[in-house]
Amino acid sequence: MTASILHTLGGVGLFLLGMIWLTEGLRGLSGDALRNALARFTRTPFSGAVTGAIATAAIQSSSATTVTAVGFVSAGLLTFPQALGVIFGANIGTTITGWLVAILGFKLHLGEIVLPFVFLGALLRLFGGTRSSLVGTALAGFSLLFMGIDAMQSSMAGFEGIVTPTSFPDDSLFGRLQLVLIGVAITLVTQSSSAGVATALAALGAGAINFPQAAAMVIGMDVGTTFTAALATLGGATAARRTGLSHVIYNVLTGIMAFFLLGPFSILVASMVERGDGQIALVAFHTSFNLLGVLLVLPFARPFARLVTVLVPERGPHLTNRLGQQMLSDPDAATDAVTATVDEIAREHFSFLAGRLLRPEANRADQAVLRTISDALDETRRFVDTLPPGTPNSQRAQRIVATLHILDHLQRLYYRCTQTKRLETLTTDHRLRRLAGILQSLTAEAATEVDAERAEQRLNRLRRILRVQRDTYREYLLLQASNGRLDKDEAILRLDALRWLHRVVYHLWRIQHHLARMRAASVTASPRREAALEILEDR
Repeated sequence: MTASILHTLGGVGLFLLGMIWLTEGLRGLSGDALRNALARFTRTPFSGAVTGAIATAAIQSSSATTVTAVGFVSAGLLTFPQALGVIFGANIGTTITGWLVAILGFKLHLGEIVLPFVFLGALLRLFGGTRSSLVGTALAGFSLLFMGIDAMQSSMAGFEGIVTPTSFPDDSLFGRLQLVLIGVAITLVTQSSSAGVATALAALGAGAINFPQAAAMVIGMDVGTTFTAALATLGGATAARRTGLSHVIYNVLTGIMAFFLLGPFSILVASMVERGDGQIALVAFHTSFNLLGVLLVLPFARPFARLVTVLVPERGPHLTNRLGQQMLSDPDAATDAVTATVDEIAREHFSFLAGRLLRPEANRADQAVLRTISDALDETRRFVDTLPPGTPNSQRAQRIVATLHILDHLQRLYYRCTQTKRLETLTTDHRLRRLAGILQSLTAEAATEVDAERAEQRLNRLRRILRVQRDTYREYLLLQASNGRLDKDEAILRLDALRWLHRVVYHLWRIQHHLARMRAASVTASPRREAALEILEDR
């Protein structure tokens, strides 16, 4: 009995390790394919659900799909309703693992056949290149899955006649509720619904539990995945917290629906169970109630999203509410959130500067806005410092480098905005007023401009004009001062004001230059524009 328990635990451990390695390998091999697919094919909640299901089935990780979707919401590449479709679809994608386990593991008994592939995978991981190493990791993980299943299956035979369906709560309403809670507990312990489903399949195959008991446990396992998702989003970014709550609400409602469908479904598959196909019937039940849940909720994705938005309002500084430590589990998604944050800080900074150029005198409201911008810059810089840069010349590395340049110039622009005396001097001379007016107009446009390259070109032209003006205006001021027509201190103030204009334009120009680079290194820009339009329509 003790040996059987230990072997069962070892089998579960092998299965979990196999899932981790398989996901790690497939996720690395997919590269940017997952991100590009989600950005390209997610146009509606329905297409998001299809894409989310396929992506999750391909990389065997619903969490990776979900985190990527959260990052896209933070970056403005997806609207929240579109992301909900991806999240719902990921639930369907996770059921593919059950089919692999039931058909390849329990029907074909691949446990011994795959042993050489573990050795081959280890060799590839140790001695192969980057992609070969990832292939080896995936291959070894795939093999360990079936070794774990084989270990669970053989160890479950030791419980035959000792552990029977009567050892578990009976097939009553209260008994099924208890079994659901057992399924929840198993998922919380293993941190994997797939491992729980594999265990239930092994127990069902050994006769330790019957089909209704196994189905009730699978419902609990499906609901149990929401607790880890909810805990992972506590204190996180707004998009992550909304995603976590959506996951909880959806899975709980789907679990309640599945609970009431359990009786009719058990009757429907009774003949399959009698023929010894109970494991196929179990994974079919798991897929069916997840698929039905998605089909029922998708028509209400937008109202559902609005409800979640009301339940989880924005909190904390609005400029940095996209950033959260949970995002770091997917560096690319975290980089998406950073790029959107930097973009918004830049626009806020531009709007503030445009307002100050119209009204140079500082007030308390201006000081509050400047503090908000300064705090946002500091927090964003700290977050960027925790991001792994990735391989040289990768899209992530390029975006991070561009982000650091932008933050540096924004910090310098912030310092320029604190120089109130030079701002006030701009109103004392006709030429300064005219140049400040041109800068104000371009800055206001840059705050709303989608095309950073166009804004960059305009600011660069103004920078060149100011460089010429700086020399000619200096000669004019010195001549006026030498003739006694202008106070020397006033001449110095006006010259400093022109230098201030030139430096401000330089920082704005460089910010727009690096914004263009940052966006070019991101996922295609067209989904961003479509998402932005949909967000405006929702408002």
